[in-house]
Amino acid sequence: MENYETTLVETLEKLRKEGYTMDFNIKFDSLICGNTCLLPQDFEVDQTFRFEGNTNPSDEAILFAISSTSGDLKGVLVNSYGVYADDMTEELINKLK
Repeated sequence: MENYETTLVETLEKLRKEGYTMDFNIKFDSLICGNTCLLPQDFEVDQTFRFEGNTNPSDEAILFAISSTSGDLKGVLVNSYGVYADDMTEELINKLK
C-alpha cells in the first residue's frame, strides 16, 4: 500500500486517465456499481493508496484501483478505515487487504 503524496482527488484523476472509470461501492459481500456486482472472486486489486487526514481522523481513506478478472471492467473504490469503515464480510475484507 502506498502512502501517497498527492491528494485523493489528484490520484482519482490519474486513475481515471488510466481507464479506472467505474465508481464501486461496498455492499457487504460484494462491490457494486449500477447494475454491476463483483464478488471477491470476480475482481483483483491492482493498486492501493492510503490517505491520512492531517487534522481529522475522519478524513482518512483508502483508495483501491479495481479490475474485474474478466478484464472488461476497471474502477475505483474509496473507503474509510478504522471505525468509519463500511461493514463487509470476512472474504471481502481479506480480498481488500
